[in-house]
This record gives sequence, C-alpha cells and structure tokens, in this order.
Amino acid sequence: MYAQSKRTLIKNAILASLSPACFAAILPFLEQVTLKERLSLQGPRKPVEHVYFVESGIVSLRTVASEGFAELATIGVQGAVGVSCLLGGHLPAHQSIVLLPGSAIRIRTEDFWRVFGEHPEFRYRLLRYAQGLVIHEAQTTFCAVRHKLEQRLASWLCLASDLLEGAVLAIPHHYFSAALGLRRPSVTQTLIRFEEQGLIRKMRRSLQVVDRKQLEQTACRCCGFITSAYSEMESQRDHLNSGLTYEPAGSHRRASAPALLHELGAQTTSLEHVL
Repeated sequence: MYAQSKRTLIKNAILASLSPACFAAILPFLEQVTLKERLSLQGPRKPVEHVYFVESGIVSLRTVASEGFAELATIGVQGAVGVSCLLGGHLPAHQSIVLLPGSAIRIRTEDFWRVFGEHPEFRYRLLRYAQGLVIHEAQTTFCAVRHKLEQRLASWLCLASDLLEGAVLAIPHHYFSAALGLRRPSVTQTLIRFEEQGLIRKMRRSLQVVDRKQLEQTACRCCGFITSAYSEMESQRDHLNSGLTYEPAGSHRRASAPALLHELGAQTTSLEHVL
C-alpha cells in the first residue's frame, strides 16, 4: 500500500507508467532532490553518478565547446537525465544544466544498472524513452540547419510550454539566442511579433504562451515530430503492463553494461546516438 500511494504522487512519465510491482521493487533506491537553477547534473568527461527522473522544471541537454553551447533537447516530466550511462560511460562534450528549477527523483547509477538488469519492464521503459530522446536530438539538429528563426523559436516555446503545462517561462530573452545560435536582435523582434499576434505574453525576464495551438501553426514540423516521439512511448504503456511480469530481486545476476547492451541487440543500435 505504501508503494502504491507513493506511485500515485509521481509526476514523471517513466516512473508513473511502471506497474505497482515494478515500482515497489525500485522504490528503495529512489531519492527525491531539489533542482536548483543552473545546477549541473551531468558534465563533459565526467562519469554519470545518478540518473534523474524529472518531476518538475526543465533541464537543458546541450553540447559544449570553447565557443559556447548549443541546446540539443529540453527534458522535463516526460523523461530522465543521465541515460548516457546506458552506454557504460560519459560523453565527452555534453552537459545537462537545470534551466528552470524544480524537483527530481534520482537513482545512483550502480542501483540503476541493478534494476535495469533485473526488471524487464523498467529496462523497456528506459529504452523507449532513449529512443524518443534520440529523435528529439536528431530533429533539433535538422531544425537548426533547415528551418527559419521564427519556426525554430515557435517550436522551442511550444515544447517548453508543454513541459510546464502552460506555466510562465522564467527565461530571459537572450537565452534563446545563445541556446539556438540566433542573433539576439532577431530573437527580440520575433518575440515582439509573436506578442502582437496574441501568441505569447512578454514580461520582464520571462514570457508565457497564451495561444499554444496558433503558435504551433507557426512552428516547423519538428515540434510535432518530437511531441509524437514521446507520445508513442506513452502509447506502449498498456501493452507493456499486460505483457511483462515482475521478476523478484536477485532472480538474475547483475550483468555488465556491455553485456546487457549486446543482449538487447537491435533495440540498442539507436542508443549509440544518445547524448
């Protein structure tokens, strides 16, 4: 009953989708933490110590270089930070920074691997999410090359607004120019135009999407592709919970990361691109 009551309070899409039996099995390894603004959850060339299941707020997944950074994806209640540990190591040029403060439930990587190896349901859910994240990052890269400023900015605002369920985005306007690689004056002019069209409401160091449907009409198709990638992950929930059974802890020995990846075969081919 305790595990069930805990599960009903979970907002993270991955954890909330687990069956009561699976959630009860991983509950002892979970720890709730506060995500403070600008907190680094994952850094370049640093081992991943925890996997964070975001409960609220937004985390920016980015690639960094001496010239600056480029944002690859935004992670909120739909996902997790640190899934690069599925590759058995760190990524040399990638960073996860808390963009908007909130909270998360984290698990140590050694415990993550134990649960990942022993519980097929948990493993399946993480691989499905990783697939969605790959699509997200791929579309972000494509978008940066092919689409206009107005489309890219509208897409980013739609996706971020979805993560916060329409709440105010406490993000200064200059962030968009840095994260998306756009000229700041052009970003400012575009935001003014969006406000004049009734799509957003600008405030000091923040803004709010007021007409999500119309804003998506301005956005490129990447916005829809990314949303669909995570929606398809959610659509697998009923199939997953009816087709897999709970396996008691200790029924399998813990496999190494390379061994598990080899066993997963075709499913993990896409994980080679997880950032």
